[in-house]
Amino acid sequence: MSASTETLTETLGVQGRVPDFFIVGQPKSGTTALYRMLGSHPQIYVSDMKEPLFFARDLRPDLHTSEGDPDKRPLFPATFAEYLSLFTAARAEQRVGEASSSYLRSSVAAGAIAEAQPAARIIAIIREPASLLRSLHLQRLQEHIETEPDLARALALEDKRRQGRGLPARLEQPQMLLYSEFVRTVEQLRRYHAVFAAEQIKVLIYDDFRNDNRQAVRDVLRFLEVDDAFPVTALEANPTVTVRSRRVERVVRRMHARRGAMWTPVNAVVKTVTSRPLRKKIRDRLIYREARPPDERLMMELRRRFAPEVVALSEYLGRDLSALWGYDRLG
Repeated sequence: MSASTETLTETLGVQGRVPDFFIVGQPKSGTTALYRMLGSHPQIYVSDMKEPLFFARDLRPDLHTSEGDPDKRPLFPATFAEYLSLFTAARAEQRVGEASSSYLRSSVAAGAIAEAQPAARIIAIIREPASLLRSLHLQRLQEHIETEPDLARALALEDKRRQGRGLPARLEQPQMLLYSEFVRTVEQLRRYHAVFAAEQIKVLIYDDFRNDNRQAVRDVLRFLEVDDAFPVTALEANPTVTVRSRRVERVVRRMHARRGAMWTPVNAVVKTVTSRPLRKKIRDRLIYREARPPDERLMMELRRRFAPEVVALSEYLGRDLSALWGYDRLG
């Protein structure tokens, strides 16, 4: 444990293992798959909880919704001791990490992580803006956070929502629907480069991660200084999907939650003859289907809108992302 980390833990009256690495984002860019793949490595320990969000104090919904309500338990670790308890099972020789995709977007997470663990390794995965926003919008619909099914209209609502007007009833954090904030990538990366040395930060491009999953993970394992020859199975997590039918979804979720007298015996029988992973697979197939192809006209509009960000990101990372993502052919 570094001297700075010892000072922090002593100040807070807490002792424990602070993570060695953080997967910080972007969302819908393979962070969950990478988190699970790294967690399968014997020299790495990741917390069972993905998205603990401890260092993103500006984006944690429980800090707002549970305020003044002692009966409402926070969804995330509320204290540093609770956060450190996520890593107590790690062995001394293991690299310890966590994944919170909101850390990249947070305005305070980079500084807070650096204070807690100045030697931390930071991993960010960056995705082409238009495809990221489409996938994120579908995710928000799936989570019942977004109520506007049309992406173009959802983007047009940002100014109104930023002012706190016309927000969906279930929304705890308006920032979750401010889509354009998710692709201010240069600004977000600069916050990390301001507090960490360049060699402590690894930026992956989503296309590389998708096209050669194993090689990308090997690069990360070398970055974390663990055995990169250990075989890691390629995974895909949180694919882009859409709800088949809101009515079917409500019925399936009521059954899963055993709401209603008729579902109790049905659930008992289903649990007897199926495994939990199989039940989840069946449930997901009943509720979701593969998303329809994107509206190419809208995607072209989004690419033109975010082209300056891609040019700036290309210069910042020293890689021609405009060519990789086709932004040099927008006309």
